[in-house]
Amino acid sequence: MPGENLSRDEARERAALLSVDGYEVSLDLRSAVGDTDAEPRTFRSVTTIRFRCAEPGATSFADLIAPSVTAVSLNGKDLDPGAVFDGSRILLEDLGDDNELMVDAQCAYSRTGEGMHRFVDPEHGEVYLYTQYEPADSRRVFANFEQPDLKAPFRFEVRAPEDWVVWSNGVGEQHDGVWRFAETKPISTYITAFVAGPYHYVTDRYSRTFEDGTTLEIPLGALCRKGLARHFDADDVFLVTKQGLDFFHDHFDYPYPFGKYDQAFVPEYNLGAMENPGCVTFREEFIFRGKVTQAAYERRANVILHEMAHMWFGDLVTMEWWDDLWLKESFADFMGTFTTAEATRFTDAWITFANNRKAWAYRADQLPSTHPITADIRDLEDAKLNFDGITYAKGASVLKQLVAYAGREAFLEGARRYFKRHAYGNTRLGDLLSVLEETSGRDMAAWSRAWLQTAGVNSLTPQVLLSAEGRIDEVAILQEAAESHPQLRPHRVAVGLYRRSPEGALERYARAEVDVDGPRTVVAELAGADAPELVLVNDDDLTYCKIRFDEGSLATLRERLGDLTDPLARALCWSALWNLTRDALMPARDFIDLVLRFAGRESDIGVLQMLHAWARSALTHYAAPDWRDAGGLLLAEGALRELRAAEPGSQHQLTWARFFAAVAAGEDDLQLLRGLLDGTDKFDGLEVDQELRWAFLEPLASRGAADETVLAAELARDDTASGNRHQVRCLAARPSAAVKAQAWAAVVESDTLSNALVEATIAGFAQPSQRELGAPYVAKYFEAIERVWEERSIQIGMNVVKGLFPSLQDSRATLDATDAWLASHQSTAPALRRLVLEARDDLARTLRAQACDGAAAR
Repeated sequence: MPGENLSRDEARERAALLSVDGYEVSLDLRSAVGDTDAEPRTFRSVTTIRFRCAEPGATSFADLIAPSVTAVSLNGKDLDPGAVFDGSRILLEDLGDDNELMVDAQCAYSRTGEGMHRFVDPEHGEVYLYTQYEPADSRRVFANFEQPDLKAPFRFEVRAPEDWVVWSNGVGEQHDGVWRFAETKPISTYITAFVAGPYHYVTDRYSRTFEDGTTLEIPLGALCRKGLARHFDADDVFLVTKQGLDFFHDHFDYPYPFGKYDQAFVPEYNLGAMENPGCVTFREEFIFRGKVTQAAYERRANVILHEMAHMWFGDLVTMEWWDDLWLKESFADFMGTFTTAEATRFTDAWITFANNRKAWAYRADQLPSTHPITADIRDLEDAKLNFDGITYAKGASVLKQLVAYAGREAFLEGARRYFKRHAYGNTRLGDLLSVLEETSGRDMAAWSRAWLQTAGVNSLTPQVLLSAEGRIDEVAILQEAAESHPQLRPHRVAVGLYRRSPEGALERYARAEVDVDGPRTVVAELAGADAPELVLVNDDDLTYCKIRFDEGSLATLRERLGDLTDPLARALCWSALWNLTRDALMPARDFIDLVLRFAGRESDIGVLQMLHAWARSALTHYAAPDWRDAGGLLLAEGALRELRAAEPGSQHQLTWARFFAAVAAGEDDLQLLRGLLDGTDKFDGLEVDQELRWAFLEPLASRGAADETVLAAELARDDTASGNRHQVRCLAARPSAAVKAQAWAAVVESDTLSNALVEATIAGFAQPSQRELGAPYVAKYFEAIERVWEERSIQIGMNVVKGLFPSLQDSRATLDATDAWLASHQSTAPALRRLVLEARDDLARTLRAQACDGAAAR
């Protein structure tokens, strides 16, 4: 719709004109159930908004995306809906000092995870609803002013089926079939929320007594679909929740401000979670249907605490516009890991951050679409794409560097002042920098220019000069930047020197912290130390950079990586080696060899899982095509060897079993998977539960060893929403031209699939062993994507454009086809062009890495 993509300039103009006093929203969700097959299925939404206008007589607009509007009145005057509503905006003319707008509309339930999502559980036939709004989809549920800086209190009421429970941001009570909720504090539209349906609900309570003797009582709730209730470990969710609330109360000196704290695990969710105050929503995959490793529980804990940090960073104090999205997401990403490491059983959370989250940031920061942490967000489409590795993980990494630069207590005191100064308000970058400058005494403007307002990642390489006696004359750090983003930054880093102990372990024997500034920095403190076997720049992971190695250190890692005793140092080295591989400075086969030789000795399960993912990517994308088959056999043999050697029942055994299934290639491998499924083969301690069965079935399906009948039988065993998604993915993975055509049509030519089934179909469609089946879809992809972008929701459009890009057709011809599309679509939607540019960059990187790997064989 014209006007649906709200611009920053429009938002600023409206914010200067209007201030909102309150909303009253009444929804009737009884239409969610019943036998009607009408599409789109709609619900009644009646909204009253009280607001003021700084310029009486002015014109503005309210936001609403709905199939129809029944009535509109402004200041008691009925307006013609057909004249004032264009499908996304309601024209408001001749505004007074004080105004009241009433809108009665029919809004549509969603199947894309945007707005009011409606899910029918195949297991019981029951309907479940929830909302997801960020950045601007509350206008699909009620009329409003959809921008973060027009905060207001909200009063909600909901009519729902009699056997349902309804949750929202405030405490709710049901009277005569109507749920009425306590008025919220002033909050932004995008963090209002509803969850409704026959959910399974568990309760608990948090209590805290402060030094002044006051007591805070917070009712806690956790909910999920009935079908997942038997798997729901709500006690662990509540444990982490209470640990987080204690930590934030200890460090923020601002009591949790939103009353209750419900956490809803909901189906077909597009995100990891969303920080709606008092009603946080999570993807239900965080309820584990089978055995998982501690890394999965750590990930869930981190997400719970990330969303909790938002109660202060984002909900209490909110960015003015999406330019400063980092003011909430970078802080929540940092505080999530900070709190996980210090307040929960997952004390090694910074290892996971160094190895996993920062890999996301490094990739995003080297794309042509890279941007400063404080970004230039022109409109809502820009905003949707900026929930990326830079805003989250790079921002969090930079905050970790800020803590090293300014000091932990100065950072936390800055946060405390920030909350008290701007509670229930909106801020910009300068508001935060001013309090940090007060508390740290540091020049935050210079720090911000270097870290927040420039893009790109620096590389730090050690330079070691030795004396004739074998001692260090000088250690220097060389800093480099990409030509496209030449900014050199100040880095507070630790430099570690490592050598073999008498027992053969590779251990740190010297460490120095230094402020790196400019292209070359001498680490004076290390002069005179014994010669090292390994120099690790950015030891302890204090800064955000790509670590490089001198020749001697790289040679040591090639031979002795597994001897590094410190798990964080190992994780940093693995990450650096992976960056070398992606940058075509290390052949993919060398990285795979390192994984085969040393991954079996990795103690940190999260790092091991990341190594498995990287090894698969190295084989699929970066290995020379003529070595792929040989490399695949080596990976499968190595995975099976480690699976057999793993301790029975251990999380390492489970991790190697999943990796073996992912890389299984030969007939013997497939036969073993069949045997594990039918029970004729076993590994002591390995329980082949339902989730593991699906993990074994996908490679069998992709290799033509599990047909539709086998997959239908498995669905009969697991006739659930999760089982349905697994089956759809496996069906699309089968090696048949007809199957691929059917999957393509289901996603690209039709909009009948829900967001979760679109995602599952795309995941099955492209298989590394089926490159020839994907060849016809290169031209089809470029013919379809502009139409898909225009006709489908932005979430589905993103899924299709990213997920179906022909990355497995890794040839110069595909790169040329991509360039041709970009050249002929200069004026297409900038967000669509960005996605294609990113995919093009990944493909170009693939070709460079393949050339590097091919050269290694000569």
